[in-house]
Amino acid sequence: MLHLQTEPPARTDTPALLERVIGMARARGADAAEAVYSTSRSLSVGVRKGEVETVESDETADLGLRVFTGQKQAVVSVSEFSDRTLERLVERCVAMARLAPDDAYAGLADPALLWRGDAFDLDIFDPTELNAEAFRERALACEAAGLIDPRLQSDSASAGQSFTRWQLLTSGGFRGEHRTSLSFQSARLIATDAKGGMERDGEGRSTRYLSDLPSPEAIGSVAAARALKALGARKIDSQTAPVLFEPRTAKSLIGLFLGAISGTSVARGSSYLKDKLGQRLFAPGVDIIDNPFRKRGLGSCLYDDEGVAVSERKLIEDGVLTTWLLNTAAGRQLGMASTGHASRSLAHPAGVSAHNIILSPGARSPADLMKAAGSGVIVTSMFGPSVNSDTGDWSAGASGFAFENGEITYPVNEITVAGNLIDIFARLEPASDLEIKGTLDTPSVLVDALTIGGK
Repeated sequence: MLHLQTEPPARTDTPALLERVIGMARARGADAAEAVYSTSRSLSVGVRKGEVETVESDETADLGLRVFTGQKQAVVSVSEFSDRTLERLVERCVAMARLAPDDAYAGLADPALLWRGDAFDLDIFDPTELNAEAFRERALACEAAGLIDPRLQSDSASAGQSFTRWQLLTSGGFRGEHRTSLSFQSARLIATDAKGGMERDGEGRSTRYLSDLPSPEAIGSVAAARALKALGARKIDSQTAPVLFEPRTAKSLIGLFLGAISGTSVARGSSYLKDKLGQRLFAPGVDIIDNPFRKRGLGSCLYDDEGVAVSERKLIEDGVLTTWLLNTAAGRQLGMASTGHASRSLAHPAGVSAHNIILSPGARSPADLMKAAGSGVIVTSMFGPSVNSDTGDWSAGASGFAFENGEITYPVNEITVAGNLIDIFARLEPASDLEIKGTLDTPSVLVDALTIGGK
């Protein structure tokens, strides 16, 4: 059912391959170059109504080359490594760079910022590997555990793993490598009531280590409880009222904040927070922390995708915005240093992403926040969000529950919630129910008044 593997599949001559490609690029006139070699292997099984619906297995190996000529750059990737293919890769990439428009901010990362410390184990690679039969059993167990009521039927359930290995070499001499594993399982159920009303909900988890996954029974039972609780949802009148966002939906609000402090957005002038650095955005006492060194974290690393050393940072400290998320190019454009947040695919220049984000928990429980608010809406799911990147005006479709006198009364659906994100950030209060599960984790948050669109 399982065996231990030492690492994801990789060429034994990868360092020499990357050195060769960079040397070829320099020989053809590139001023600088970086090469990345990435391998991955994944296996997943999906089931529905007790039967296997999908079995997916994928194994890939890709090489990406980025070259710089003067103030120009180009990126090309290949998944085949014959001599002829590598020659064409280098030839095409250098030719494309010479034709590209000038970019005053393009180039390798500042050598002074590169990671050069001693490696330490972030515990992000688990060698335990299951086969397809074991994943089938796990997926079926997730599904079966959810079918606890005749009103429930399966929408889907799945389980699987993936393993990756990523190696970077630059003409400036930086070398880096990391290996990661990911195990996951999920269940999604449909609940139907006597009047024909239908609601879907589910639960899923991903972890670095297989042993850290909740049991399939726990996944199925959470999915069942969520779907059943949503039955009998009704529409409500349009109003302005307090809104409590459960962690699943509160994460999306903080995700919108992270997008707005992306250095690429700020440098383009397309962020509603572009003039807010150093200012108070959240209430006093609120912190948003990015910790790339969390053991077994889904976003943990020692350096970013340009080789820049990472560090733990409070993006929001005591309510105040302290930094942008910067890669090398965005930092140069803004006259600042990279913060170690470069993220790139093999076929594109670096973008920006965070590592392991948490919104610090507050002192009051969700129940206490509801009691203090009196009446309002709990949002458990959102869809179709719309954001004006210049003003921060935001709206989203939603469903959840109404509450009155601090107590949940009935489920609601077909509503919208709307407001201005700058105003929302300033007025949200985090609850005490923070759980660490992924790359972005928050407790529930209460916003004391939002526009709720209903009937």
